Amino acid sequence: MDIKIKKLIVKFLAKEANLKELRQLELWIRNSENEHLFKEYFKANHYANKVLKTYDLETAKKNILQQINRRKAKSNYIFKYAVAATLALILTTTYFFGDSLFNTTDKDVVSPPIFNANTIEYGKDKAVLTLENGSQIALETGISIQTQNATSNGKVLVYQNKAKQIVELVYNQLTVPRGGQFVVELSDGTKVWLNSESQLKYPVSFINGQSREVELAYGEAYFDVSPSSKHKGAKFKVFNQFQEIDVLGTEFNIKAYKGESNVYTTLVEGKISVSIDNKNLGLKPNQQLDLDINNNTSAIKTVDVYNEVSWKDGVFSFESKTLEEVMKVFSRWYDIEIVFKNNSIKNEEFVGILRKNKRLETILKSFKNYGVIKNFEIEDKKVVLE
Repeated sequence: MDIKIKKLIVKFLAKEANLKELRQLELWIRNSENEHLFKEYFKANHYANKVLKTYDLETAKKNILQQINRRKAKSNYIFKYAVAATLALILTTTYFFGDSLFNTTDKDVVSPPIFNANTIEYGKDKAVLTLENGSQIALETGISIQTQNATSNGKVLVYQNKAKQIVELVYNQLTVPRGGQFVVELSDGTKVWLNSESQLKYPVSFINGQSREVELAYGEAYFDVSPSSKHKGAKFKVFNQFQEIDVLGTEFNIKAYKGESNVYTTLVEGKISVSIDNKNLGLKPNQQLDLDINNNTSAIKTVDVYNEVSWKDGVFSFESKTLEEVMKVFSRWYDIEIVFKNNSIKNEEFVGILRKNKRLETILKSFKNYGVIKNFEIEDKKVVLE
C-alpha cells in the first residue's frame, strides 16, 4: 500500500483530514482492489497506532474543532457523511480511537471473557403501536400489518393522508423499546426515525390548514418535516416535557432520554425556533441547543451533525465520548445492563465510527485487546466491565 494512502487513512482516523484528502481517500476505496487492501491493512498491522503516537494530540483536537467550524455548508456535511458511512460499511472489525488506545502495547490476553448466557443480539426494527382505542399492535421485521389509518411492512409505518375528511384529531402512539428502532411516515409526509427506548405521540391525520403538532414523550428522534408550503402554511411543532420546537420545513434531531440531565436539539437543515420558559432560541444548520434540565440553563454550540444523526442510518459515530457514554448508547441498542467493576475506566475517551450490526462480544473483545478494560463478563442481559 502506498505510504500516501496510509497517511490519508491515519489522518482520517485522527479526524485531521480535510475535504480534499477525504475525497482522495473515498476515490481510492471505491476501487474493489483497494477495498481489499484497506481491510487487510487493519487486520495485519498497527501502523495507524504507531503513527498516531507521534501526533500532538492536543493540537490534533484543536485542528478537529477548527475543521468542524469550517464545514458549515450543507454540501460539506453531506460529503463528509457519505465518506464516513462508506468507511463504516467497509470496516470488517470495530475500531475506536482515543488517547488511551494510542499508548497501549501489544500483550497476550491473560483471562478469557466469561459467558454465562446466549449471544446478545444487536437491535432490530421493532415497535409497539397503540391505537386510538387503546389496543396495541406489535410491529417487527417480517410482519406486515394494516389498520384503518396506516400500513406497515415491519420497518416503516405509513399513514394515509385524510386531512380533508377529518374535523377532530385522533391520536396514535408509537413506542420503540430498548433494542429497537423504527420509522414512521405521518399523514402529511413527514418522516420520523425513532431510536431505541423512544415514544412518539401524533394524530393519525392532521386537520387541513391547522398547526401540525406531535409529542416526543421521551427518547431520540430524527425529523424530516414536510414543508409548510405544502400544507397551506401550517406550521409543524414538536413538544416534549421541557421545550417546544416550531418548524417551517426542515431536518433536525432531538435527544431527550428519561433519566438524563440534558436535552439536545440539533439542526441539520432549514430553520427551527425552540421555546423554553417563554424564551425563543433560533438555530441554524450545524448548531445544537444543549438544555441542562437540572440547572435550567441552555447553550447553543456548533457541532459535527454527522456524529449526532448517523444512528438513523446504521452507524454509531463517537467523537470524544467516554467509555461510560459509549456504553450508555450500547445499553439501549443491545438492551443490556452495564456494570462497571472498575470506575476508573469510565472516563477512557474514544473517537471513531462503528456499524450498529456488530456483535457486542466483538466490540468488548476489541476493548480488552487494546487494554481499555481488563476483562468482561456477560450473564444474560448483564455486562460487567473491569
